[in-house]
Amino acid sequence: MGKQVKVGNVIFGSDTLPLIAGPCVIESLDHSLKMAASIKTITEKIGMSFIFKSSFDKANRTSIQSFRGQGLEEGLRIFEEVKTSFNIPVTTDIHLPEHAKAVSQVVDLLQIPAFLCRQTDLLIAAGETGKPVNVKKGQFLPPWKVSSIVLKLEETGNTDILLTERGTTFGYESLVSDMRSIPVMKKTGYPVVFDATHSAQNPGMKGGKTGGFREYIPTLAKAAVAAGCDGLFLEVHDNVEKAKSDADTQWPLEQLESLLRSVKAIRAAFI
Repeated sequence: MGKQVKVGNVIFGSDTLPLIAGPCVIESLDHSLKMAASIKTITEKIGMSFIFKSSFDKANRTSIQSFRGQGLEEGLRIFEEVKTSFNIPVTTDIHLPEHAKAVSQVVDLLQIPAFLCRQTDLLIAAGETGKPVNVKKGQFLPPWKVSSIVLKLEETGNTDILLTERGTTFGYESLVSDMRSIPVMKKTGYPVVFDATHSAQNPGMKGGKTGGFREYIPTLAKAAVAAGCDGLFLEVHDNVEKAKSDADTQWPLEQLESLLRSVKAIRAAFI
């Protein structure tokens, strides 16, 4: 067994299958509180540990007119409210090295976006906070090259590292999930998470915004759990048609419990 990574009271790399979940972007305080409460109720019911995820700024939106979020200051205030209200760990993505220190004072896990996974200054800044770091493997990167990313983080003395698979660019638009990536990345010794919602994206599908294929999310999630992933990442929304970001690939809240029960059963069969 590889290294275990603890994020708050959640442990990756053990026999459990933690969930990182929440709406793609922070839409409001009330919505974040509602989503955190709802997901926590479901995960407690079925015995699955949970980290709340959302973004204070979607800095890589397809269109400049797209909704980006609440910004750093308000976003951190909302994360603090979620964290203290429900006693759960929280995570968000950072895009600039100067974000790392401020964000680390509130969140329990720093996320490095896929497009920025090779940015040395960003990785070093995240690692130096001492907080666990979750790096999403870039769509352009083969899984055997994540070892270079790991070495950059280890240079800071930080060995609380998660790696996340989220599909690989195929052709000009579509993403393909190669389940070999999970055991390949696990050779680094660190836990590997599978992002089932971003892996269902089709970035060029709708011209000015990203599209995708929500119906394939359960298939991808189940396959990844069977392949040995150490955690599952899902963006979840209570009204997917009106979500302000990634509407086509957020998973409906009302269908979350059923999907989680399925992946837990698969996990139980393989451990």
